Amino acid sequence: MKSNRNLTRGEGRRLGNAALIAFMLGSLLLLSVVRARFSPIAGAAGKPGEAIKAEEEEEQQAMKKMEALVETGDEVAAASEEEEETQTKAADGGGGGGVSSTVVVAGSTDHLRKAVCYESSRRSDTCEATGDVRVQGRSQTVHISPLEQEWKVRPYCRKHDAFAQSHVKEWALRPLSGADPATAAPHCTINSTATAFVLSTGGFTGNPFHDYTDVLIPAFITAHRFAGEVEFLVSNFKSWWTNRYLQIFQRLSKYEVVDIDNDEEVRCYRSVVVGPTFHKELGVDASRTPSGYSMVDFRAMLRGAFGLERAAAKPSGDRWDIRHRPRLLIISRRTSRAFLNERAMADMAMSLGFDVRVGEPDIVTDVSKFARLVNSADVMVGVHGAGLTNMVFLPAGAVLIQVVPYGGLEWLARGTFKEPSSDMQIHYLEYVIQLDETTLSEQYPKDDPVLKDPSSIHKQGWDALKTVYLDKQNVRPHLGRLKLTFMEALKLLPHGHTN
Repeated sequence: MKSNRNLTRGEGRRLGNAALIAFMLGSLLLLSVVRARFSPIAGAAGKPGEAIKAEEEEEQQAMKKMEALVETGDEVAAASEEEEETQTKAADGGGGGGVSSTVVVAGSTDHLRKAVCYESSRRSDTCEATGDVRVQGRSQTVHISPLEQEWKVRPYCRKHDAFAQSHVKEWALRPLSGADPATAAPHCTINSTATAFVLSTGGFTGNPFHDYTDVLIPAFITAHRFAGEVEFLVSNFKSWWTNRYLQIFQRLSKYEVVDIDNDEEVRCYRSVVVGPTFHKELGVDASRTPSGYSMVDFRAMLRGAFGLERAAAKPSGDRWDIRHRPRLLIISRRTSRAFLNERAMADMAMSLGFDVRVGEPDIVTDVSKFARLVNSADVMVGVHGAGLTNMVFLPAGAVLIQVVPYGGLEWLARGTFKEPSSDMQIHYLEYVIQLDETTLSEQYPKDDPVLKDPSSIHKQGWDALKTVYLDKQNVRPHLGRLKLTFMEALKLLPHGHTN
């Protein structure tokens, strides 16, 4: 039921409409009298008869419009009331959920031209705008017309992590007004028809897991819909990092990547996106993308970017070709969570018929080269850590074996690599380290909570958990038990079906 306030406002509008209609009718009547009195003189003065006829037709059309206004006046008033109610609800925080307070509620007729800032996930804020867009990189400012108020955003997908955000520059979206010098932007020095996309490579970049989870996959989610007509404006620019993943940026955009913080230009666009969109760890939620693209499409993009040959895990047609044998790749580590019996693991795998390779990715590893090594594998095994992020290069149908360190870390293994595997069309197996397979049993007394009650360490927070179970631990898997896992992986491969 509408409130009395709304009913009174509606009645006022109807009275206003009636008065307006009466005034217009009176004006037309007066005009008709004047024409009837002076039209012969006007005609004699040289106004052609066609012009007089045109005036009459205009009057008739005006009368028809007023008749229509009389019939639809109540509908117009009702629509206006409904619009005001919607705006009131929006202002009061009602009328919908799932969107953060950082929202610009656009009008019903020009929402496509107004900036909209929203929490695209619990991890990311995104602002989008179409209109007159002018980017000043030196001051981390985007001037936009139309824009009703200023918004600020840090364009990196880890918004609740204070440490990460402290390494990400804040960007301001400000109204552009030629009349007010305080809000007026300088004249454009470069004009582009592409969509500007502002994102940061600050935060935790340099760790492969964060590279993909926080930057590269969100960048794909945001940029893919533009089919190359998007220009990356990178804040907190790191040349070594950008060069490391340059093939990916070149696959997503037809334009060069811009170190926007050090850019002296005033770059002008028709549209802009500030802040990439995050969906989930190492993943794309196809139901939330404009055309339903998914991790399958992201992985196809990676194959194109790095020239990877294998879309699916399958044996070579030549039985004498070494590639006819399934290949197992061991992800090696040196500083922590290292395999202490790596050589024995490789020998055991070869006895099962695997062609074994060992790879140790690090910060200086050539991404293209290592991607090709991973893509050649049918099974990849490694202890939980950033190196397993290379699963993005595995062919569909391959098997990932995650070795979970001791300490009740199954939940961590699940969220980081187990759950993303299905969207990548990869089989997943898990090998959980037992007490007699970890070096922690050599470092702590048998009755120490680290060994007897890992949950008590978890309760001390992430730093305590990481220090003990991730930084101090190496592993020595039982070859007999690991062999069973390798045999299970063989059964999941096409190679095993032909033997």
